[in-house]
Amino acid sequence: MPRPTVAQLTYGSCTVIFSTLAMLLLSQTSSGPGIAVVVVAAVALGVLVAMTVPTPKPSRTAVARSAASAPASRPQPVTVPVTVPVTVPAHAPVQAPVPASVAAAPEPVREPTAP
Repeated sequence: MPRPTVAQLTYGSCTVIFSTLAMLLLSQTSSGPGIAVVVVAAVALGVLVAMTVPTPKPSRTAVARSAASAPASRPQPVTVPVTVPVTVPAHAPVQAPVPASVAAAPEPVREPTAP
């Protein structure tokens, strides 16, 4: 039997706590057997909620590993890209292109703030 996930534990625990409080407040019981019935019902509801929480699906890497471990009918060719080193002189200035909307904009007017 697999271990419960964090989501299952959280949902189940919250269900038990909130359903116990709700049933005790709504039934207004104060006897021992009445409280025991409410607690048993809340735990059963919590287990039901915890078991119906969707479990995470197996990751794609696990599926890829199982597919990779299966024997292939024919080996696939492997292509390796070849990179050519490019030398750039250290003293070459880098010019970034200026958008036309910025280049054509007028210089803002700067006025003194104090007389």
